[in-house]
Parts: sequence; structure tokens; C-alpha cells
Amino acid sequence: MATKTLYDTDFAAWSAITANLIRAGRFTEIDAENVAEEIESLGRAERKAVRSQLQRLMMHKLKQQLQPERESKSWRASIAGARERILDEIEDAPSLKGHLRDNMERVYRLAVAEALRETGKPGNNLPDKCPWNLDALLESQT
Repeated sequence: MATKTLYDTDFAAWSAITANLIRAGRFTEIDAENVAEEIESLGRAERKAVRSQLQRLMMHKLKQQLQPERESKSWRASIAGARERILDEIEDAPSLKGHLRDNMERVYRLAVAEALRETGKPGNNLPDKCPWNLDALLESQT
């Protein structure tokens, strides 16, 4: 049976103590495994957030194709907002751009499913593979 640590029982206290130990240079006293896990978790959260913005952007572009008659200022604003957030995140963490490129198909599949759910339309006319290039999506103003 694993021994419960402060990390398991009071994360807020663990994080405050760990931060103080690191600031004091008392590295041999830190819970290195859990610190590493938390750092990895922060990176995963950033990657997930930027993928979510790309999915939102793609989903609204797909809705424009599925229901051109219903295109709205709100859809265009959502596309522009997602684009701005992605570009802002990439400015702070340039590696996220490569992550998005590597995950375009995955994000596209999720965006298609969401667009079809929201519109109730069949996806017969939509490409099986992502039709967009990441750079073009991020540069486009529509």
C-alpha cells in the first residue's frame, strides 16, 4: 500500500511548501516526482487549450459550409476570437504551433462531429481529411 503524502491529502499546502523549498534552494527536500508530474500537467493543459481553440475555429468554418444561409456575425467573431487566442498562445509558446500541425486531423474530426451535431446536417459534402493548412487558417481573416 502506497503511503499518502501531503501531495495526496492537501495539494494547496504541498504546493506552497514545495514552492518555498525550491525558492530556498533546498532541492533535496522536494517531492521531485510530483513536481515533474505537475509541470507535465501544465504543458498538457496548454496543448489541450490551444487544440480546443483550433477546434472552435474549424467548427465554425465547417458550419459556414454546411449552412451558408445561416452564417452570422457571431460565427465570424468566434472564428476571429479563436484565431487571436491561438496566435497569442503561440507567441508565448512557439512549440504549440508544431503541436497543432501534428494534431490537425484529430482536431478536424472533433470539429466535424461538433458541427454536425450543432447543425443536424449530414456530413456527406465534408472532406474526410482536414482541408486546411494551419498557417492559412491562422492568417485568414474570414
